[in-house]
Amino acid sequence: MRVLVTGGAGFIGSHVVAVLRERGHEAVVFDMREAPGDDVRDPAAVGRALAGVDAVCHQAAMVGLGDGVADAAAYVSHNDLGTAVLLAAMAEAGVRRLVLAGSMVVYGEGRYECPRHGGVRPGPRAAADLDAGRFEPPCPVCGAALAPGLVGEDAPADPRNVYATTKLTQEHLAAAWARCTGGSAVSLRYHNVYGPGMPRDTPYAGVASFFRSALARGEAPRVFEDGRQRRDFVHVRDVA
Repeated sequence: MRVLVTGGAGFIGSHVVAVLRERGHEAVVFDMREAPGDDVRDPAAVGRALAGVDAVCHQAAMVGLGDGVADAAAYVSHNDLGTAVLLAAMAEAGVRRLVLAGSMVVYGEGRYECPRHGGVRPGPRAAADLDAGRFEPPCPVCGAALAPGLVGEDAPADPRNVYATTKLTQEHLAAAWARCTGGSAVSLRYHNVYGPGMPRDTPYAGVASFFRSALARGEAPRVFEDGRQRRDFVHVRDVA
């Protein structure tokens, strides 16, 4: 197969390219880092890149959690407009297979169980509670202590920042494209990805390596708040 990998020079994208080539496929890299003119928001550039392509792995995105809503336009432009341009070009070129780099941030704050009210979705934590060392959110109905649980992929979407909203919008755009064209769209909702080539310019970059380095020195990793929070990590090779 000939596979177009947008963001193919990036952290996850470069590993996807390597695995594709290892398995005998032809990987076409489309990335602004390698060619400044290769912007996924440019219909002409995307159209040229799709020539002879059988499938697309869409990794190109503006990542991070954003700075309030000040950079909302940039996130929407890179993630949602870019995805819309790509999907329109795929429809015109007759490319019908898509794998999308989704994100677990679409789930919001995770899963919590109240002993009286079952599954609940607490709101943002209050500054007064954090200042007092109360880090776990209470039940929004009765105020009781909640038990955190694992989040299943069928959990309701609850995006709580600009980045999360754009990632969910990408999925809706891909679903609309699939319905219109009869194509196949799969979104992989990554959690914290780590491994060789991990970037250092994202809010959660380096956590796994920091923990490993501390343990190697015989020190306890530095954990904020009360240490009860849960976080999944997945190696980039497994993602690829």
